[in-house]
Amino acid sequence: MYLDYYHKGKRKTEYLKLYLSLNPKTKAEKNLNKQTRELAKTICAQRQIEIQNGHYGFQDIEKLKGSFTTYLSALADKRNTSLGNYGNWSSMLKHLKTFHPSDISFDQLNSNFVERFKEYLDKEAIGKAKKPLSQNSKYSYFGKFTSALKQAVKDGILKVNPATNVKGFKQGEPQREFLTLEELQKAVNTECELPELKKAFIFSALTGLRWSDIEKMKWSEIQHSKEMGYYVRFTQKKTKGTETLPISDQAYGLLGEPQDKDELVFRGLNYSAWSNLKLQQWMLKAGITKTITFHCARHTYATLQLTLGTDIYTVSKLLGHKELRTTQIYAKVIDDKKREASNRIKLDL
Repeated sequence: MYLDYYHKGKRKTEYLKLYLSLNPKTKAEKNLNKQTRELAKTICAQRQIEIQNGHYGFQDIEKLKGSFTTYLSALADKRNTSLGNYGNWSSMLKHLKTFHPSDISFDQLNSNFVERFKEYLDKEAIGKAKKPLSQNSKYSYFGKFTSALKQAVKDGILKVNPATNVKGFKQGEPQREFLTLEELQKAVNTECELPELKKAFIFSALTGLRWSDIEKMKWSEIQHSKEMGYYVRFTQKKTKGTETLPISDQAYGLLGEPQDKDELVFRGLNYSAWSNLKLQQWMLKAGITKTITFHCARHTYATLQLTLGTDIYTVSKLLGHKELRTTQIYAKVIDDKKREASNRIKLDL
């Protein structure tokens, strides 16, 4: 049995997976046919109510024929809250297009499609370094993909989320690269081709502020009081939380002469692949061979604070973390350093 929809020249068939016996002979077969017909009528009545409420019918067919690929691109632009976040959405979309080069419509999305894309990320996908994806990249890209599916359900395009019963990747232990105090001093003493980028990086290492918050910082956010000294009053771009962050006199001194309150503190600051290259060249010039990105300045701040004895709860608040477990990643780095230090004293016994 099936339901046949016809409206304004458009037709849709929904197979109910209900079956009738063509030649019922026994009483049981006749009763089963009767019950099946009643069930079909009930489903038909339910569909009529759904159509009246705008939740089912021909409009849904048109939505499902829409491009999920285009939808993803638009969603990625909306989620452009930071360079890293947009980069993850963009990379996920590139891998999806490699996995499925032709356009993807919403009606192609089912649990099998989701499973196959997950397997592609796990077994076949190649990252920028021409190597298989790291565990965290798999976790991040698949998370962005399933997030888009959830949004499509919220937007009324999909009835159910095809990823509901598909288990995601486990998050790997993140690698937090940072500078030691000695390395940071070397960087300070070394000239950088982009002076404003250098100033912003050092400011981040002294305050723990993210790139996204430094880039948009205005002089009106830099404030002073007798009780607190200098501090930054701002809204985190990533979490949208309002923060009051005390900063040292040295960090404030980096900023130069105060300008109009609506002026950006760091003018002409542009962070791109090219500027990231210049940052790495600056580090190499300072004798630092680690792979350093701008975000490593924040890692440096957190690690140095813990190394110099600041308790983890205070560091968590300074970083603007919502949960203490996020900060505990840095504590593990300190524990590793302690273990290394404990093995440095060796005697011939």
